[in-house]
Amino acid sequence: MLNRKRYAIVGTGSRAGMYIDAITGEYSDGAALVGLCDLSQTRMDWHNGGLKARGIPPAPTYRAQEFDHMISETRPDTIIVTTVDAWHHHYIVRALDRGCDVICEKPLTTTLDRLTLIDDAMKRTGKSLRVAFNYRYAPAFTRFRELIRDGIVGTPLAVDFSWLLDTSHGADYFRRWHREKEQSGGLLVHKATHHFDLVNWWIDSYPAQVFALGDLLFYGAANAEARGEHYPYSRYTGEEAAKDDPFALRLDEKEAYAGLYLAAEAETGYIRDRNVFGEPITAEDTMAVSARYANGVLLSYCLVAYAPWEGLRVAVTGTRGRLEMDVTETVTNLKPDSAAAAASKGAFKQTAIRAFPMFGAGYEVDVPLAQGGHGGADPLMLKALFSPNPAPDPLKRAASYIDGAASILLGIAANMSIENGELVDVGELFDLAG
Repeated sequence: MLNRKRYAIVGTGSRAGMYIDAITGEYSDGAALVGLCDLSQTRMDWHNGGLKARGIPPAPTYRAQEFDHMISETRPDTIIVTTVDAWHHHYIVRALDRGCDVICEKPLTTTLDRLTLIDDAMKRTGKSLRVAFNYRYAPAFTRFRELIRDGIVGTPLAVDFSWLLDTSHGADYFRRWHREKEQSGGLLVHKATHHFDLVNWWIDSYPAQVFALGDLLFYGAANAEARGEHYPYSRYTGEEAAKDDPFALRLDEKEAYAGLYLAAEAETGYIRDRNVFGEPITAEDTMAVSARYANGVLLSYCLVAYAPWEGLRVAVTGTRGRLEMDVTETVTNLKPDSAAAAASKGAFKQTAIRAFPMFGAGYEVDVPLAQGGHGGADPLMLKALFSPNPAPDPLKRAASYIDGAASILLGIAANMSIENGELVDVGELFDLAG
């Protein structure tokens, strides 16, 4: 491992697999996986089984309570945090204080007090903390950023952004731990952190004031009963009564889910396939947010988690014109293995960007396409994270912890506004400028 950068991963659910594969595969000449840490030995063993099948020695494993011991014993340069969102701060702070840099899956954390703990640790240690905002690397979103930077709309003044999660992917947030707001911060933190970060990045500013409304209007037992629907089962896998339920996810139909979650249930108590019309659900599924940015831009944002198609519609209007983008996404990771193998490898199904000059005819803009997860973003982000010679980054796609803070602050402020019905001043919560 001489001269190779040493990485350890805490949290070994499905998302960790992307990092494990990158470190032990394409970037193994300059990177080494020195440890895995999780509540579940079953999950860590499953990942190590995949390494052994590829002829790669298994990584040392450590239970969650052995995190400090793992750092002492394996001496990682960087910790990659892919745990449940509510625990991100716990491992970030401990890693920083023990001299490690950190790469954190989005969102950075879920609450203001946890963000403050991270901020204090960053100031105390001077170490590096990057947030894995893969959408910045999606070629379509990068092109949108380039067009705004190049002055197609002049000075941006207004952003209208709608993101739709469908009844497969959107429903999945209500099958798993994300449906409990205390674990995920709700979709305005967990999911919208992607979307708010894109807006922040596109217009090169941070949010200043936020007002929001949100509710649980579709999922949950009460909503189903109000529609005259009855779902007597608490989960989907192995439930004969759920065999025709279009919202069902069956863990035994996917090798990864069977190995990472179904096999680990006795050890962890975590049920990955809970009924989306069961209890408890404390996260909203319908949200509308208005925000004013530090540079004066006004944002109107809408998120629903039960649409018949998946994707986004966004428009930026400025002093010289308007830029619009429509994206229809393909989400294949939830399909049974037999179906997912024949589906697209994560590329956007359809993307269109249109420019409308203030006093001229509108026109279509060519959109670059790429294969790979999240519209071709994941491979490009992994290259930026693990390549010993990363390409120049003139668009500033590499997200700092302040970028991570800015995106969750918009969501945290929105959650506060939903609760108290008031406009929230972001600057009173956290000093982004500082």
